[in-house]
Amino acid sequence: MKILTTPRMERCIGCYSCSVACARLVHKQLSWLAAGIRIMSSGGLSTGFEAKLCLACDPAPCSEACPTGAFSQRTGGGVIVKKSLCIRCGECADACPVDAVYLDNTGVPFVCIHCGRCVSFCPHLCLEMITPPGKDPDTAEVTS
Repeated sequence: MKILTTPRMERCIGCYSCSVACARLVHKQLSWLAAGIRIMSSGGLSTGFEAKLCLACDPAPCSEACPTGAFSQRTGGGVIVKKSLCIRCGECADACPVDAVYLDNTGVPFVCIHCGRCVSFCPHLCLEMITPPGKDPDTAEVTS
């Protein structure tokens, strides 16, 4: 099991390539608002950028808060999202301790599923897929 990390955000230029890649490749939309990873200014261009993404909680508060099972716990941390079960109540976003679940203007949730498809699109190598300490790298799973 691997998770997405942002170990070199000091290199980020705020180009949104990772967000657009996620939206296009994972969610089949062309908008950085439909992405599991969101890039935000830390307060201005001179202060850099930060990435809002799922920390792969285990257990995941968003999964525990979901009343329909649209969010389910991913083995090793994080969540699997079945949007067809979502009733757009927003409980998942309210439960997330790091504001990593984004609801679009219609209430559809977007959250990083740790697939790693965004990593190769970052021109400054800010993103990385890692095996968390204490986790078995042979139990890697990719969700979509």
